Amino acid sequence: MPISLEKVNATAPGLVDLYKTARVNLEKRGLGGERAAVYLVLDRSGSMRRYYKDGTVQHLAEQALALAAHLDDDGKVPVVFFDKAAYPPVEVGLTRYQGRINEEHERLGHMGTTNYAAAMEAVIAHYRETAPAAPAFVIFQTDGSPDSKTAAEKVLCGASTLPIFWQFIGFGNDEFRFLHKLDDLPVPQKRMIDNAAFFPAGPEPRAIADDDLYHQLMTEFPSWLADARAAGIVK
Repeated sequence: MPISLEKVNATAPGLVDLYKTARVNLEKRGLGGERAAVYLVLDRSGSMRRYYKDGTVQHLAEQALALAAHLDDDGKVPVVFFDKAAYPPVEVGLTRYQGRINEEHERLGHMGTTNYAAAMEAVIAHYRETAPAAPAFVIFQTDGSPDSKTAAEKVLCGASTLPIFWQFIGFGNDEFRFLHKLDDLPVPQKRMIDNAAFFPAGPEPRAIADDDLYHQLMTEFPSWLADARAAGIVK
């Protein structure tokens, strides 16, 4: 069961508007009543510094948490930070989300490079360990290309047989050619089904209206669900 508006209002009143906006977008997409375990993957390469400092990354986490309140029933989002490696998942939840992102980011210390593959493998491992009945919807945020494009593509293609959908979102001015490539990898030559989507949020992601962000996040998820069910990947 999704978390009720009453519970959100009681435990996380600061998320009520986001919760309502997410609900409208899910219903528009025919996703009302769907279940999914929402994950958030966050880039902490050196070029991301200003987005942590100005609260942009924290806001994305709050948007993800409000979405998860509809799709999941535990009021929590596992968060995987990554740079040259991936860090063990931490959680943001309705009872503990304010300032949580920078708290964890600062705890991790030095910012490194951009290892997509390690971050994706961390999500897959956590999903397998926790074995939720629902598929996973992964919001994967980055501001540039990975250290190894070959490794990232290999993990994504291998994961196409799993009930995991990867929604990439790009911060900044990068052209994101590689993420566009991942979005368009051919089926079935490279992967079993199309298991990824991408949209660029531009240099000022906080300027995107919440309604527009949810619209972008949910654009390809419904078609993936249909394909994954047809292929027997999602029950």
